[in-house]
Amino acid sequence: MGSQTPTTPIRLAILEADTPLPQTRAKYSSYGGVFESLFAQAAAPAPLDSVLSISYHHIVGPSAGPYPSLDDVDAILITGSKHNAFEDGEGNWIANLAEFVRKALESETRVKVVGVCFGHQVVARALGVPVGRNAHGWEVSVTEVRLSDKGREVFGKDTLKIHQMHRDAVASLPAGAESLAETDLCPIQGFLIPGKVITVQGHPEFTGPIVKEILDSRKAMGILTDEMYKSGVDRVENEHDGVAIAQAFLRFLRE
Repeated sequence: MGSQTPTTPIRLAILEADTPLPQTRAKYSSYGGVFESLFAQAAAPAPLDSVLSISYHHIVGPSAGPYPSLDDVDAILITGSKHNAFEDGEGNWIANLAEFVRKALESETRVKVVGVCFGHQVVARALGVPVGRNAHGWEVSVTEVRLSDKGREVFGKDTLKIHQMHRDAVASLPAGAESLAETDLCPIQGFLIPGKVITVQGHPEFTGPIVKEILDSRKAMGILTDEMYKSGVDRVENEHDGVAIAQAFLRFLRE
């Protein structure tokens, strides 16, 4: 990775930890497709395939396919998921994912790791930090987070808005990590271990329609209260900084 030039595509393996709801799946096929759309916007005007060489790996459940060889990738990205990062999962797939992340971070091949929402939590788990239910409840839809000094440096912005969809949280910063952002409801909104890891608790890849579909589904299942649902819908089409966050991911991968 360190010998790559800006014209050499980074080999990014996207580890898909869930399947989108029907409308989102019809448009993007998978959460890997959602991230590909985001990275295409972040890479513009350069064509995406000149920046990233992306492979998709659906990792949920005991029948999931194999993980990529760490010798064949420069970085992995773990997506969000409806599953709980603190559980082991059917067939131990979540525990196996955390172990794979730990191996990637310890690998002599210097594989970098990007974690988003569930992925952020799994990375923290792999680094020995507890993850669990947030006593303050859900964060949903476009939310402003307070950036740390390091967060302002990493994202190149003074303020940051990002889609949220979570009720679990990372308890503390892993050893050697620097905080990127916080909210009153969730103090660990992302962290950086230079040259190794970048994570965010929110969803830079989400759009208004994607989040609206999730809000509708979780309201219908009784997971979200009327008040939380209305608050989320009221903010779902607000401007957010997903592309700027993806650009920060690309800078991190190029370092």
